[in-house]
Amino acid sequence: IFLFFVPLPQDLKIVFEDDHIVVVDKPSGVLSVSGKDDNPSLAGAVFEAYGCEGGSADKMVVHRLGMDTSGLIVFARTMAALRGMNSAFRTRKVTRTYEALVCGHVEQDSGVIDMPLMRDYEFPPFMRVSSDEHQRALIGLDADEVGKKLLEGPKDSLTKYTVVAREELGGHSVSRVALTSISGRTHQLNVHCAAFGHPIVADSVYGVNGDAAPNGGVDEATIQESNPSRASGELQQQIADAASDKSMCVHAKSISFEHPVTGEKLSFESGASF
Repeated sequence: IFLFFVPLPQDLKIVFEDDHIVVVDKPSGVLSVSGKDDNPSLAGAVFEAYGCEGGSADKMVVHRLGMDTSGLIVFARTMAALRGMNSAFRTRKVTRTYEALVCGHVEQDSGVIDMPLMRDYEFPPFMRVSSDEHQRALIGLDADEVGKKLLEGPKDSLTKYTVVAREELGGHSVSRVALTSISGRTHQLNVHCAAFGHPIVADSVYGVNGDAAPNGGVDEATIQESNPSRASGELQQQIADAASDKSMCVHAKSISFEHPVTGEKLSFESGASF
């Protein structure tokens, strides 16, 4: 059972708006878009407050944040803005930085996580780090039975991280990190942090005892070899217990792009609540 926070137009935290776009600071626990079940969503509240040339909330959506992710999200009000923003995201001309709390103290001050991702046939509809073994397991599966997305090839995926601070949560080691998704894959930040050995705090899907494959689909021995300072399973569980009343600690902190109609360079920032 999912409990949705129902966003109302008067509750919207508007960061920027003009005739073409609206930039909103999204709270955690709110769906970006309604989906096929027509659940309450941020897009619906923005459409109710501002309307759009396309005549429906769907025609305002240019990107999404996961329900548990807070932070900056852009909506289009005109078709020209919709086309321009879609093009900017497709050609990777939008720069986004996330802030997250992850389990354990990350040893290196900065680095790159380079791991290809694939759909997880064992834990659908989630993602996992791809391997030759798991790609071979897809051979012979029928797309009509399992769905075409499950049979897509591995996607190259890069995440840059920088340690902002090494902190404690309930007496347990956590790190505040800035994350930049170079490739923008589905659930990329969550899977990469888990597979790196430092899952995002309060991640109920990819964190300890989550719904997806443990460690982003990477076996314990491989993680231990590549990152001996990883957060142990025991530490991850202690942090999960200490953060049981928290939303997932990941926030879309900054976004920069050229205005889709005027060409003006825009940059916005928002502080994390954790």
